[in-house]
Amino acid sequence: MQHPLQQPSRIPNAMATLIAEVISIGDEMTSGARLDTNAQWLSVRLGELGVDVRFHTTVGDRIEDNVATFRNAASRCDLIVSTGGLGPTADDLTRDALAEVSRHPLVLNEAALTHIEAMFRRRGREMPPRNRVQAMFPEGASDIFNPRGTAPGVDLWLDTDHGKRCRVFALPGVPAEMEEMFHQTVAPRLIAQVGSQRRVIKQAVVKCFGVGESDMELILGDMISRSHSPRVGITVSAATISLRITADDICESQCDEQIERTRREICEKASQFVFGEGESFELQHAIAANLRRLGQTLMTVEYGHAAPLANWMSDVSSGDLYLGGQVWRAKPADRQALEESRQTVGADWLLAVNSYPTLQSGDDSPAAVTLSLLGPGESDFWVDHQHLGGHPSILHPRIGKSALAFALSILRNRL
Repeated sequence: MQHPLQQPSRIPNAMATLIAEVISIGDEMTSGARLDTNAQWLSVRLGELGVDVRFHTTVGDRIEDNVATFRNAASRCDLIVSTGGLGPTADDLTRDALAEVSRHPLVLNEAALTHIEAMFRRRGREMPPRNRVQAMFPEGASDIFNPRGTAPGVDLWLDTDHGKRCRVFALPGVPAEMEEMFHQTVAPRLIAQVGSQRRVIKQAVVKCFGVGESDMELILGDMISRSHSPRVGITVSAATISLRITADDICESQCDEQIERTRREICEKASQFVFGEGESFELQHAIAANLRRLGQTLMTVEYGHAAPLANWMSDVSSGDLYLGGQVWRAKPADRQALEESRQTVGADWLLAVNSYPTLQSGDDSPAAVTLSLLGPGESDFWVDHQHLGGHPSILHPRIGKSALAFALSILRNRL
């Protein structure tokens, strides 16, 4: 199954597989004061280039810890991409750590210094003497041009005690600077490094609902084995299961064939749980797609202490498919009252949830939930009684998604 709006992502300019580690440097991350988004962004970009990111490391601003981290990464990886520690202050120690690990002294890069001085002049400021340190590189390293800031990056080969070589790209921690430097310099250098041995990596994500992670593992069997080709990984978020198919080959068409074969097998084994495909595709997108094909509209009625359906459906419809929702704390109305609401709004379909319970800490007992769906025909009325449980953080989303899955199973039969 392949949803027409969610095609498998093609990863361009892929290369021979390198094992990589992403290192994030700074006390602000190890203390929890700042969320590390650089590692996530870099892992996605490296994956697009065919690089196998196997490790994420976060380290604070201590020289001995930085040295140990780079040495450990170099011993097990072909590639290191680090962010942070390239500023002018005393706690910016990435250059010093790389100099110690490489056993090469720091030397002045005149071109980098000229660029830093010119940037201060353009800003109408005199360069503080301390910023000169940003132009110091381990001997033999190349600079990575930073068009937006005063911290050039470092491109350095490390020779380990075991005779292997590891390439390091050290980038600043400012996301906007780091991202531009990666696109302009790091990615082209990586592609040039591998040359004719480039590979292709392609991915597709199949979305499922209504089954637990362990049960899905049983359904798929050997498909999720680490030795299976292509790889199939399972992740769960708010009761939605994502099955990520990753194909790696020297030929793009072979990747396509692997993904398509695996997609069909997943849909055969777990057809009752699959609702669509794509990283950001959710049940509300599937509902909207089916309503669009039918040329019909929907409203929602939600009782209790939440209203996720109204939020989700409003996000995916500009008003042509979803006509709005009602939220009530009172005792749920009967079919006649729901029918009056549907006719007042003028919707073809009405989906009701009775009800969202209060979320009390420590209470994980299942909640009795009634789902109702009214359609345009006189006999179009369906009711489903479920007992739904889970951690308080996912109980309301689980109930809302159960309602959407219930409605989707009926709408699909109308196509």
